Amino acid sequence: MSIPAFNEIIEQNDQTEARRASLDAIAGLVGNVYPNKFARTSVSGGEDTITALKHFDKIAGVEAKMAEIKASLAEGERPPAEKKDALNEELKALGNVRIAGRLTTPTRGNFVHLTDGMSKLQVYCNKKGPLALVRNDGENTLDEENGWALWQLLDHGDLIGVEGYLFVTNTGEVSVHVEKLQFLAKAMLPMPDKMHGIADPELQRRYRYADLIASTLQVEHEGLTTREVFERRAKLISGMRRFLDDAGFIEVETPMLTPKATGAAAKPFETHHNALDIPLYARVAPELYLKRLVVGGFEKVYELNRNFRNEGLSQRHNPEFTMLEFYIAYMDVNGMMDFAEKMIKEAVAKANDGNLVVKYGENEIDFGNFERITMRDAVARVSEPPASAGGVNSTGTESDKNETGMAITSVPPAHAGGSDLLAAFEEHIEHTLIQPTFIIDYPKSISPLSKADPSNPNIAERFELFINGMEVANGFSELNDPKEQYERFVDQMSERERGDEEAMVLDEDYIRALSYGMPPAAGIGIGIDRLVMLLTNKHSIRDVILFPHMRPDRKEGEKGSGGEGEKEA
Repeated sequence: MSIPAFNEIIEQNDQTEARRASLDAIAGLVGNVYPNKFARTSVSGGEDTITALKHFDKIAGVEAKMAEIKASLAEGERPPAEKKDALNEELKALGNVRIAGRLTTPTRGNFVHLTDGMSKLQVYCNKKGPLALVRNDGENTLDEENGWALWQLLDHGDLIGVEGYLFVTNTGEVSVHVEKLQFLAKAMLPMPDKMHGIADPELQRRYRYADLIASTLQVEHEGLTTREVFERRAKLISGMRRFLDDAGFIEVETPMLTPKATGAAAKPFETHHNALDIPLYARVAPELYLKRLVVGGFEKVYELNRNFRNEGLSQRHNPEFTMLEFYIAYMDVNGMMDFAEKMIKEAVAKANDGNLVVKYGENEIDFGNFERITMRDAVARVSEPPASAGGVNSTGTESDKNETGMAITSVPPAHAGGSDLLAAFEEHIEHTLIQPTFIIDYPKSISPLSKADPSNPNIAERFELFINGMEVANGFSELNDPKEQYERFVDQMSERERGDEEAMVLDEDYIRALSYGMPPAAGIGIGIDRLVMLLTNKHSIRDVILFPHMRPDRKEGEKGSGGEGEKEA
């Protein structure tokens, strides 16, 4: 394997050559161009505390005071000099602050903005000084002569630290008057376009670091910025964790590499453990391990982690994805639906500024209202044509429509296999479920880990939650009869022998665990990525995963005609 040279990794053009020359000149002034640290000032006044730039305009109530001054002005009128000067004296008396960030423009004038990825703060340098350069020599020696020379060498995207006092400009913008300037890191590559950011979705996903920078520098945005998408994701996850922790759950970690690919109907990734000389599989679901813990006495247990499925890519499928899975002892499927609905509502409100209604494409989704309907009744809704149609048409062809405009299909008879009902549901119903809907009463034959309904042995006490035509969650009353679970596994093994690669395999140790006695319990798995898609109005799962799977980048001359197409799984 040949190792590429550094200059082969970083593209060579006029811009990168100019930046390299700039870096050489800066090194001559400051010494080390990649210093180890820079102590920033916190709003409370202490140093060595990481702080956001957005808080500095709130020091000493300056934001509120400027708002009060501006309220008395006509549009476009500048603040009176005496009021501005009085405020500036108050700010200067607070002493110097130290801030750091990325330059949003080249330093060709006196004013520029620094960004920390979340917000921006303006800084001002005066050619006439005082403006000292801080040498990165370990002692932070001051060079009183070359501060402006360093300022002129800085490029768009460079990282700098400054020390100075706060003031407000004639337009009322809070800024830092720089007295000391320290170089922190060089942007060797040019920054993304400020007006449009990175427009190509493939490049956004492949170079997420550049996409995050672009979303901060971009002047105008439609919808959430990339950073805001992942901040909302983090809020959703923290809201769910807090809800479960407050409810008395314990969070656990179960194996990511397992000797058997069980817990879900899916094709696994395979590997080999050299020391043990055994095959291992990247887990498709943590379910059977979590239920082992229920057997062991963990009555409320959850795991929020990654699952892996060696299947196709689509706008809704990524081979590596995040799931929240939890179990509650002595609860059934109905209690789990109630609990999950409450948790999702609270987590959505936390992530969405208290709002339960979100815009997704052309739809408004109301997370404050969840419907429940059986799978059979859902299919029956579109199997009944208007009276003039003269009865139910079982062909379900595209030309046969009911009054809702959906294709007419017959409801499979109760004695038919569960796969027939599921196929009718997936073809005709699933995509129509826009508002949060629990589909309940799944056929037992397609639910190998769930209890049967006591009143109907062909029905499983199982539900799936659909929102905007996507499955978001799957839950059920957990099967805890070891003999029946064994028989269900045997049925699944028969399906594998008939060619179903995704059918489950027999897990002997899980049968042994159940044989110690597992209390009645209910469980659920929630797809975090899909829920984030809904909360951020993103239509590809790759846009809510920081680093989605993609083919390795290739040199321009080696690229094929195809891109990273999302092939439906």
